[in-house]
Amino acid sequence: MASHRRPKQPSRMRVTVLTATAAAAVALTAQSGAQAAPAKPSIDEVKSKVDKLNHEAEEATEQANLAEERRGKLQKEIGNIQDRVARGQQELNTLRDQIGSVASAQYRSGGIDPALQLFLSADPDTYLDKASAVDQLGAQQADVLSSIQSKQRSLAQQRAEATTKLADLEDVRKTLSEKKKKYQGKLAEARKLLNTLTAAEKAKLAEEERQKEQRASRDAGERLDLGNEAPASGFGAAALSAAATQLGKPYQSGAEGPNAYDCSGLTMWAYGKAGVDLTRTTYTQQNDGTKIGRSQLKPGDLVFFNGLSHVGLYAGNNTILHAPKPGASVRYESMSYMGTFQFGVRIAG
Repeated sequence: MASHRRPKQPSRMRVTVLTATAAAAVALTAQSGAQAAPAKPSIDEVKSKVDKLNHEAEEATEQANLAEERRGKLQKEIGNIQDRVARGQQELNTLRDQIGSVASAQYRSGGIDPALQLFLSADPDTYLDKASAVDQLGAQQADVLSSIQSKQRSLAQQRAEATTKLADLEDVRKTLSEKKKKYQGKLAEARKLLNTLTAAEKAKLAEEERQKEQRASRDAGERLDLGNEAPASGFGAAALSAAATQLGKPYQSGAEGPNAYDCSGLTMWAYGKAGVDLTRTTYTQQNDGTKIGRSQLKPGDLVFFNGLSHVGLYAGNNTILHAPKPGASVRYESMSYMGTFQFGVRIAG
């Protein structure tokens, strides 16, 4: 007969250990989950990161502008070369027609000059290098053949130059595409950061920016009234006056006006209104005039900051007029807030 035994009950100590182990596992899981979800950045941290991204986007914008300017120059140079090649080819065809007419006349009169026959049947360079071939031709024929030889060599050089510039153009196009992607990526990253803020936080940032612009314009006006400095030149005075009509226009990467600007787009537009053709980017505008130090600045001078990534117009009394950054508008601002000053550039006139 089978025996019936009661199952052995777990000891109180074993239950306690199991309970403690389970509790520890739950605590570790909770702690791990807490580590996996980082704390939301503060509004000040977001603003700081967005400002940094905007600065990096501005650098990439100027590099893209530089590539765009280079692309335009290359396209113009290539167009000029292709025009010269087309004209040269027409001239070459005319010269060949002249030789062909001579050959036809000689054929009708009983035969073609052996040297001329050699020329017409192969590369003239092969035969014109031989004095004996030239000696057998009349002076007029020799002149025409020499012109053909010279024209062919010139066309070959121009075609080689065009090929090189076309390769350069393709490299510039790639660079331009990369820089555009870079600044668009930086701006997208900045927008993503801003979207982590609540509606109230976004409103607070917008209000701070609005108040900053008002304060900057008010303070700048006071400084300008007190400064009363003579302009750098007639061109500088005209450019500064033109730029002042654009106060409040929004910043936009790559924009040249009249509805929006980036920093070098504004300075180019302003000096254009003054009758001066500045180049397109901060990296090239630095070479459009004479470099000067901070103590030499006068209203209308170009002022460069932060490794040539930013440019504005000096407005007098430590104040600049510029297109600051994405989300801001053309405004006056103290140079004290601009970061590292590089140098000024004076446009003569």
